[in-house]
Formats: sequence, C-alpha cells, structure tokens
Amino acid sequence: MDPIFIIIALIVIIFVIAIANIQVVQQSRAYVVERLGAFQAVWSVGLHFKIPFIDRIVRRVTLKEQVHDYPPQPVITKDNVTMQIDTVVYFQITDPKLYCYGVEQPMTAMETLTATTLRNIIGDLELDQTLTSRDVINTKMRAILDEATDPWGIKVNRVELKNILPPQDIQSSMEKQMKAERDRRQAILQAEGQKKSAILIAEGERESAILRADAEKQAAILKAEAEKEAAILRADGEAQAIRTVQQALADSLGMLNEQAPNEQVIKLKSIQAMEKVADGKATKIIIPSQMQGMVGLANGIVEGVKE
Repeated sequence: MDPIFIIIALIVIIFVIAIANIQVVQQSRAYVVERLGAFQAVWSVGLHFKIPFIDRIVRRVTLKEQVHDYPPQPVITKDNVTMQIDTVVYFQITDPKLYCYGVEQPMTAMETLTATTLRNIIGDLELDQTLTSRDVINTKMRAILDEATDPWGIKVNRVELKNILPPQDIQSSMEKQMKAERDRRQAILQAEGQKKSAILIAEGERESAILRADAEKQAAILKAEAEKEAAILRADGEAQAIRTVQQALADSLGMLNEQAPNEQVIKLKSIQAMEKVADGKATKIIIPSQMQGMVGLANGIVEGVKE
C-alpha cells in the first residue's frame, strides 16, 4: 500500500476525530465533563475541546427555569377526608455538578419529595383550612422543597396547588351549602330592596302631603288677605260716603244758620249728632222713627246744594 495514501488517511481520521471532539455550548446550557471517570469541569457557554477517549460529557444540563406538573396525589386531611391534589413546581438548576452527582434521578427524587411534603402539610389541616389556605400551603411547600433540593443543585422558585378535588359526596354537600348561602343572600337583598322601596314610597307620600297642606295654607292666607282687602275697600267707601254726607249737611247747616233756626234745623242737628255717634265705625245704625222722615229732607237739601 502506498505510504502517502496511509498518511493521508491518518490525517483525515485525525481531522475527523478532532472535529468530533470540538463542542459548542449554547446559551443557558452547561456540560458536565469527566476525565478518566473523575469529574473534570463544567463547561459553560462557548467553544470547548474534548480530549478523545479520555474526556467524556456526562450530562448536558439546561439552566432555564423548568416547570413540572405532577399528577394528582391522594392526601388525607386532619379530619380524615381523602382528597386528590396535583401540584406544579417551578425550579431551576443552579449547580450542574451537584445536580449530576448529588442524587440519582433528581427529577424522580423531587417528585417523590413533593408528594411526601404535600401529605405532611395537608395532614395537619382540616378540610375547610385546606380549601381556603392555598397560599399558606404553597409557601410552606416551596420553603421545604427549596431547602431539601439545595444539595442537589436545584432551586425551587414556586409551588402551586393546581387542583384540590374532595370526594364526590363532600362536593355535593359543599354545592348545597353554597346554594343555600346564595339563596340567603338573595333573600336578604330582596328584603332590603323592598324595605328601601317602602321607605321611598312613604317619604314621597309624606312630602306630597306636606306640599298639599302648604298649598292649602297659602290658598287660605291669600283668600283671607283678599277678604281683608275687600273689607278695607268697603269700609273706605262707606267712610267716604259718610264724609260726603257730613260735608253736605255742614254746608246746609251753614246756609240755615243765617236765618232763624226752626224745627227743620233742629232735626238736621239731630242727624248730625247721630252721625257723630256712629263715627263711621259701627256696622249698624238704629235711627229713631221720628227722624226717618228727615232722611228725605236731608236728601233734598243735598240735591239743592248741588244745584
């Protein structure tokens, strides 16, 4: 065989082996490398060369945050109620070396640890507390799992209870209880609505009665004031008429006084005296029968004066 061909073949084989042992580590990943069976290094992002047949990549680890959704686990509460609870764990590998050498099958170990921790926590709680204390359970589980998985190079960021499924008979009882509570709230709201409606109707009727009474009062006041003004006007008219008669009588008496007084003058004096007695304030004046005949005389005198 041609030695040149052998050399070329060896060069090609060496080149292929060298190319095959060049490793590029991507972002957010890490490689755990052993040399002759012992831990050698953790390769981070970049270009690395592995010595052929001596170095070996034991595990390729992702450094991103991971999410594991574990299947429902049967747990028993403090008051002996069996429930099915499934959990979701958010974790991240922080130390690839510990993750590789800390525990065998770390994912299975963390799933088992999650199930036992959940049983321990729920075992100290009653059913009602379990249903209303999700945040407390999540916080306790995260703290316990984070501490337990720290030697494995794992950091637990969050733990969430996905579903809590009580037995069917308890679910039925809870639904009936919730329905009764909703019916009670509806009855209370309906009663409060009727109460407010009755109050509003009563207030409306009261305000309406007050307005009607006020209107009647104002009408009565206006009517009384109108009657008062009418009475005043009538009294003023009567007073004016009396003053006119007085003036006419005075003028007549003045004319008669120039002559000798006779019986007619005396009677006119009597009428004048009666007018002073009335003084314009009396509503009724009683005239003696012997003086009624003088009314015509007075009217005649007034007419004569006017002429």
